[in-house]
Amino acid sequence: MPELPDLTVYMEHLERRTAGSELRNIRLASPFVLRTVAPRPDELAGRAVLGWRRLAKQLVLHLEGDFFAVLHLMISGRLLWHEKAIAVPKRIGLAAFDFSTGTLVFTEASKKKRASLRLLQGERDLATLDPGGMEILDVPLAEFADRLRQTNHTLKRALTDQHVFAGVGNAYSDEILLHARLSPFKQARALSEAEVERLYLACRDTLQTWVDRLREQSGADWPKKVTAFHPEMAVHGRYREPCPQCGSAVQRIVYAENESNYCAKCQTDGRLLADRSLSRLLKANWPKRLEDLE
Repeated sequence: MPELPDLTVYMEHLERRTAGSELRNIRLASPFVLRTVAPRPDELAGRAVLGWRRLAKQLVLHLEGDFFAVLHLMISGRLLWHEKAIAVPKRIGLAAFDFSTGTLVFTEASKKKRASLRLLQGERDLATLDPGGMEILDVPLAEFADRLRQTNHTLKRALTDQHVFAGVGNAYSDEILLHARLSPFKQARALSEAEVERLYLACRDTLQTWVDRLREQSGADWPKKVTAFHPEMAVHGRYREPCPQCGSAVQRIVYAENESNYCAKCQTDGRLLADRSLSRLLKANWPKRLEDLE
């Protein structure tokens, strides 16, 4: 799922390409993508673009008349930009937004059709889509610490819960927790002041580093390589590969449709975290420490 760094770069490219333009048309190709009834798509046509913003993991197009188009990419949704209007791709196409400067195509490479578009009018209605998560890059340490200690979550859950912190998901939370040298399943309320500060700095450094890296990689071109698995990542998606900090094999916990990647040596003092399904299957044979795998 695209997260804060990817969405920030998407938004910056959209700002540059649509600044001063007009939204001429919204073409819907999927009956599932539009999740609102009013206003109608044609009510947004012909309106000037006032800007773009990010709302947690959603991208928001602001149009004159206080109209908004809110795109939630979910796991497989992606955006493509074309200088000229094109047909919406048949298999993966969801919608197209025709601007006076080009066309934005909204796609989803999944049969589950989770990506969505919502059309709204007024800041009050837009606020109903805000889960309330804190923007880590915009707040001081004290506010971050207060929000963290108000949660009854593990660190992995706290970082990815959009009601707690905004824009961080499965991929970048893994990178943050390695950088902070903290277990993904340590309780947020159990952190010492030094650990909270370490996590705060790791969040800011990791997110800003990746924003800068993705900006540099795309340059003036539209960002096409938006993925949850970047080759430069330290632990996310690198199961059994060597940790760049200590060289030991990266471990993984799979649950539901997500996974948590971590380094046992750097983050859990050599302890292997129990996988909900595999550890139940192996029971007494489940390895408890890193050396048990050798």
